[in-house]
Amino acid sequence: MAEEPSDAQKYYVRPEDAEGYAKGILQGNGVPLGNADIVAKCLVAADLRGVDTHGVNRIPSYMARIRQGVLDARAQPTLHEVTPVVAQVDAHNAFGFVAAHMGMAKAVEMAKIYGIGMVGVKHSNHFGMSAWLVQQAIDAGMMSLVFTNSSPALPVWGGKEKLMGVSPIACGAPGGKEKPFILDMAPSVAARGKIYKAKRRGEKIPADWALDAEGRQTDDPAAALEGVMLPMGGPKGSALSIMMDVFSGVLSGSAFAGHVTNPYDPSKPADVGHFLVAIKPDLFMSLEDFKGRMDYLSQRCVGCEKMAGVDRIYFPGEIEQLTEETRRRDGIPYVEAEINALNDEAERVGSAKLKVVEQ
Repeated sequence: MAEEPSDAQKYYVRPEDAEGYAKGILQGNGVPLGNADIVAKCLVAADLRGVDTHGVNRIPSYMARIRQGVLDARAQPTLHEVTPVVAQVDAHNAFGFVAAHMGMAKAVEMAKIYGIGMVGVKHSNHFGMSAWLVQQAIDAGMMSLVFTNSSPALPVWGGKEKLMGVSPIACGAPGGKEKPFILDMAPSVAARGKIYKAKRRGEKIPADWALDAEGRQTDDPAAALEGVMLPMGGPKGSALSIMMDVFSGVLSGSAFAGHVTNPYDPSKPADVGHFLVAIKPDLFMSLEDFKGRMDYLSQRCVGCEKMAGVDRIYFPGEIEQLTEETRRRDGIPYVEAEINALNDEAERVGSAKLKVVEQ
């Protein structure tokens, strides 16, 4: 869900300036222009939607992995067609954004002809917010499923060790006059990126998000990162995280069963896997009928009778879309520590620093 920074002083950056900053940093670290453009757009898309944990603030950790030699800045993914509706992308340890963008583009291309397209991606890296891939499909008029696995952070239900990733499940469908349906959620009570952000900002976390190394609830983000995240809904969230590993790891040929490398671990490549599906929405009826039915579903959901204390019901993805409208107008908020960390990266490579909007 979209969120604003805490009560700390906020500094606002125009989306186009944030994107230009990110492109400069990426190119300064050896990322080819076309790939840098994709990564920068995806990071800013996350910030615009309020998913600050997966936005431009990820730049320092990504650049550290490039410097440590465990993420290949110059790598170019390759694509292999398996059947007319199935393809595989080998990321060759490139940015996950670049490999997944190639994969979804191919899935869409196949779906336009055959009604469905499926792409597995292997030997990849973190690709940020899943919703940008759902949006890529929606922009092409497609429904989609977006799966990825990730480094161990959750126990399987009944266990206490980190084994499954906090791997988001995402999907979407275009609407007509109403906003599209976009679901992007982690199988944990909270996304692990929120704990990293709380640690970075010196904030506490809710006690029901995670356990420390001794298996006790904690509000200390540093202690939580030494322990495990908690799955939402107990065994249900645990099963969803295993499902992500089946489709994204086992099927794709990437790491699985707890062997995906943590993005903050400099010892070896991450070897993340993804699984992407694009579906043509007018397979069983006209596109006009489909969009009309989606609009009706949206109207029924947001217009239903409200529980006590609720002023408004939102369709999945709507809050983030409203946040994007606000941030496109007012700028993306960052706190001073984030600005300083990002500008340190600019100084390393001599690229432009973040340009803060004068208030």
